[in-house]
Amino acid sequence: MYKKFSLFLLLIFLLAGLPLSAQSSTPANPFGVVEGFWLPNTVCELGAGWERIIFDWSQHQPNGPDDWYTLNVDDRWLKAAQDCNREVVAIFKHTPAWATDGMPGPGVPRGLYLPVDDPENVWASFVRRSAEYYAPRGVSRFIIWNEPDITRETYGFEYEGSLDDYFQMLKVAYLALKEGNPEAEILLAGTTYWHDLNAGRRLYLDRLLERITADPQAADNHYYFDIASLHIYFRTETVYDIVRQTRDMLDKYGLTDKRIWINEMNAGPTDDPLWPVVRPQYQINLEQQSAFIMQTAALGLAGGAERIAVYKFYDWNLPPGDETFGLIRADGSRRPAFDTWAAVIQQFEGVEAAALAETEQMTAVWLTLEDGSELYAVWAKTAADVKLSVETSDANVAILDQYGHNLPISTDNNAIALTLAGARCDKQDGCAVGGNVQLVRAKQAVLSEVTSGKTVELGFE
Repeated sequence: MYKKFSLFLLLIFLLAGLPLSAQSSTPANPFGVVEGFWLPNTVCELGAGWERIIFDWSQHQPNGPDDWYTLNVDDRWLKAAQDCNREVVAIFKHTPAWATDGMPGPGVPRGLYLPVDDPENVWASFVRRSAEYYAPRGVSRFIIWNEPDITRETYGFEYEGSLDDYFQMLKVAYLALKEGNPEAEILLAGTTYWHDLNAGRRLYLDRLLERITADPQAADNHYYFDIASLHIYFRTETVYDIVRQTRDMLDKYGLTDKRIWINEMNAGPTDDPLWPVVRPQYQINLEQQSAFIMQTAALGLAGGAERIAVYKFYDWNLPPGDETFGLIRADGSRRPAFDTWAAVIQQFEGVEAAALAETEQMTAVWLTLEDGSELYAVWAKTAADVKLSVETSDANVAILDQYGHNLPISTDNNAIALTLAGARCDKQDGCAVGGNVQLVRAKQAVLSEVTSGKTVELGFE
């Protein structure tokens, strides 16, 4: 059984049915946050399935290889996460000054090209010890650094090594982590995509995969990683394409068993009355932030992403006016996006498959859930409102807004009639974020777009 969209007249059609990866170690709820530990009760209330926490090398070992300070990843944070059935995923960052001949923080570790068992390979020693120490504390997945595709002269620069240096860091980390914990999984550094594209460079991930697969020992060592990581911001229309392009790249190199996570995503608001931000691009209000994170969850699943996390949970240390992304503001108040992410966690739980269809005016993602129910996430792509009708015999049909609230159901000719509000658009960024999302929960529904005489029908075959 599968879904097929039949499109008529001038409609643009795209359909992709993609089974999601299944793992015993993957929670039924794959939706997470970055750094939920700051507010343990609140993140538990949210119901996130996982969180990413920085495991800062320079704080674990500030003065030398014999140091081992762990308060930067407090055991109480890890215990609170376990008590709430939330997995902690580590990201390694920040080279200590003593461990590099380069710049403290982004510097290439000293001894990186020595054998993994050489004590002068200080990076190997650190990650091996981390694997051993954190395994009994429930941490077994490790992200190797952050955004190495950002070059030195660009804001956000975090790694000064070459691509070959990053490959060596990855290779050493994989071998050492497996020595410390044979069950450990390794994630590639998240990359930004746009830094390469805007500079006219071949994508960092493409170049890295080429380097990995050229290594003569790579095949015997699972190609030194398990999961590719993505960071995606601001433009709804790019989410599905970036995930699918990543899948195609992995497959091109024969890495068909590698999974994909979106480790960071969001559309940080500028037009928040309680936290105004001046930014030259992407003027985003609170409704758009909510719409973006729900749209990204749906599109990421349709593209084949296994897990998706919001950056970030809490803007705990921002001075007023700084660019902001949090589901929770620095003053502790919740943005509407908090309720939206809670709705994603609740409504999308147990997704088994997803399919995407786009027309000139709207996007629809169909989700099948493990309990046998079906969910459609629908929104307008342009500034124009979109009219939809939903035909279903399901007596339990429900329509929800992007915050998880039930909407009244109106009918027209025995079909449910929906209006999808148009997106907020401007001359500079176009319609960066789609319009507000509506969710249709119904079995065996037929959705028809009736805007401007165009029709889209959805049915089983």
